[in-house]
Amino acid sequence: MSSPQAIPFKSEGPHLLLREIPPGEPYPVTALGPLREAVQAVRGMTLAPVAIPAASALSIAALAVQGFADVETLGGPRPMSLYALTIAQSGERKSSCDAPLMAGLRAFENEQAKARCDDMAAWKNKYALWKGEHDQILIEAKKGKGEKRTEAEADLRALGKEPEAPPSTDRTVTEPTYEGLTRKFAEGMPTLGIFSDEGGQFLGGFAMGRDNRQKTLAALNKLWQGDPIQRTRQGDGSYTLFGRRLSVHLMVQPGVARDFMADPMAQDTGFLPRFLICEPPSTIGTRMQSAVQYDPVAVSSFEARLNEILNAPLPMDPETRELEPLIIALSEEARAMLERYADHVEAAQAPGGEFAHVTGYASKSAEQAARIAGVLTAWDDLYAKEVTAETMADAITLAKFYLSEASRLANAATVSAEIQRAEALRKWLLESWPHPDILVRDVLRLAPIRALRESPAARSSIDILERHGWLVPLPQGTEVRGASRKEAWRIVRTGHEV
Repeated sequence: MSSPQAIPFKSEGPHLLLREIPPGEPYPVTALGPLREAVQAVRGMTLAPVAIPAASALSIAALAVQGFADVETLGGPRPMSLYALTIAQSGERKSSCDAPLMAGLRAFENEQAKARCDDMAAWKNKYALWKGEHDQILIEAKKGKGEKRTEAEADLRALGKEPEAPPSTDRTVTEPTYEGLTRKFAEGMPTLGIFSDEGGQFLGGFAMGRDNRQKTLAALNKLWQGDPIQRTRQGDGSYTLFGRRLSVHLMVQPGVARDFMADPMAQDTGFLPRFLICEPPSTIGTRMQSAVQYDPVAVSSFEARLNEILNAPLPMDPETRELEPLIIALSEEARAMLERYADHVEAAQAPGGEFAHVTGYASKSAEQAARIAGVLTAWDDLYAKEVTAETMADAITLAKFYLSEASRLANAATVSAEIQRAEALRKWLLESWPHPDILVRDVLRLAPIRALRESPAARSSIDILERHGWLVPLPQGTEVRGASRKEAWRIVRTGHEV
């Protein structure tokens, strides 16, 4: 290879490949209505980004009220269930924000579990008596024919059905499989939440594995819609569960979130756009003890209200446990506001529009606003008949924030994917490629990952490495490996010379 001509010297050397995400909008905490004081109190105690306790409070409130009512939307009544994904790095005090708001729910679950122990003991005795009588009738029936069998059938009808075990009292699960979740709904409460401050365990767990992901995503999509759960399995019988509700709040670290958001299945199935997503700016390094503020009254008030709702009897069929929720209507003003917001977002989805790249999120934003409005309304008054204009205004403000976050993070996910490909190419060039220079065709033929073996991706990664100083373009006609090349790059291996 001949000596390069007039190659510029970069004294600063190459620099790291970093994804650049523009800062998001401030969280509109004043729009949280009856949840605001508790959220601000937790923020004051932890000095974490306020969006973290806000997502926890909204999700917990949704779990608490979703069994009592559905809310009117522009497309008809819908569940008030919310799915939330909160992205924050390790050390951002996700658990510290979640714990005080979840405390009332955990205490309630603990009390219910203890009460169920007594109910289980009584049921075991009742079942033992039933089983003894049942078996005795069958024994007698086998001894005779004709009349004996007829008598046995009459005795079995008189004995009645097998006593059912007391339903599971759990209201939350952490890492359920599809089968486990449907079993919980069949054997337990009709309103559940998937809540985890280590959401990566769920997203990376068995339920989201390659063989189970599509099934799990489809089931969670149906539950968000409030559709019946259908379970069919050889040897396990088949059944359909109506009137079940599910809310979700997953707290995850950025790397886990980026991988999940880049998963085509999560996008294409419409699963991810059902989430209220946010990645607040970090407060690490600014959380000085002198700034800590304690407001135990606000947190206690939140817990008291949560306990009041959890102890209220759910409107459900006593045998099937199918929920029979009321409908919270929209006031005339609230509906008009929601229609205007829906039209605004729809127009912004047109080609070249602000939300053209996140149509999945944007198309659901008006419904998200209605759901949030329903949650805020029911939290304030569990038996409210309609959403007021004031509450709808707050809910639209929150929906706008989460849509702006989805838009921002969708762009970041695209940038991140490009950076990941470029980083894979950089490592390969420095660690495995034997030549001091590289051609586009080398990347297309031999790149370490399949995603680089297409021309647009290969050229994009080369361009990124060039801009970051890891590749230097050689003059047209430079001889590389015995031939004059129209296009080639020198690899920068030391950071101090080219």
